[in-house]
Amino acid sequence: MAPVKLSNMKDLFLSATKVLLDGPVGTLEVAVDLGSKDGAYRACNTFAVIAHPHPLHGGTMDNKVVTTLMRSYRELGVDVLRFNFRGVGRSTGEHDHAVGELDDMLAVLRAGLVARPQARPFLAGFSFGSSVAARASYQVNTAHLCLVAPPVPRYDFESGGAFPAPLSILQGEADERVEESEVRQWVGGLSGEIRYHAFPATGHFFHGQLVELKQLLTDDINQQCPVRGLL
Repeated sequence: MAPVKLSNMKDLFLSATKVLLDGPVGTLEVAVDLGSKDGAYRACNTFAVIAHPHPLHGGTMDNKVVTTLMRSYRELGVDVLRFNFRGVGRSTGEHDHAVGELDDMLAVLRAGLVARPQARPFLAGFSFGSSVAARASYQVNTAHLCLVAPPVPRYDFESGGAFPAPLSILQGEADERVEESEVRQWVGGLSGEIRYHAFPATGHFFHGQLVELKQLLTDDINQQCPVRGLL
C-alpha cells in the first residue's frame, strides 16, 4: 500500500492506512493501525507510538518485534502509529545517531495529539528505538512506556534516574547485542513503577518468544495503567 499525503491531522485515525506526514527534514512514513473495537481501552483518549530498531542495521517499522508490540496495543483497543525514521523507507533525510530521530518521533506524537487533543499516549521502542521513545516520554503526557532490549550503555535514556510514566522493560538473557546484566544493573538504579522481564535463552530479536512478549506487555499495561485512569 503506497502511503498518501495527509493534509488534515484531525483525520489521522479515521482508517488503517499508511500516510506521509511533514517531518523535521521532509516527510515521515507512518503506518496507522486501528485498535480493536472490542478492546478494553477503546473509549480512552490515548494512542500508541512505536520506534523501530537501528536504521543502519536493517531496522524498519515492519520489524517483527515492532509489529508484535503494535498487536498488543491494537488488541487493547488502542490506535497505533508506527513510523520509519529519517532515511528509512519513504521517510526522507539521513540517519542522525538518535538525535534527529527524537525529532522524528516527536513530530509523529504531535500529529497524534492534533487528532487526539489532551491524549495520554503509550510509547514504546525496540533496541535503538527504545532510547528515542525513552527520551520522548519526557516531552508528552505519557501514560505508559515500554522498552524492549534497551542498549543502555550506548544511548541516553532517563533523566534523574526516573521516568515520567510506569515502565515495562523486556530483555533477552542471551541477547547478542545488549548485555542483560547491564540492563538489569541499570534498572536496579531506577525509581518509579517498573516491571522488568528477563527472557531465559532469548536473543535480541526474541525468536520464539514474541507471543510471550506480547502477553507480558498486555498484562503490564492492564496492571500499571488501568482504563479508569485514562477515561
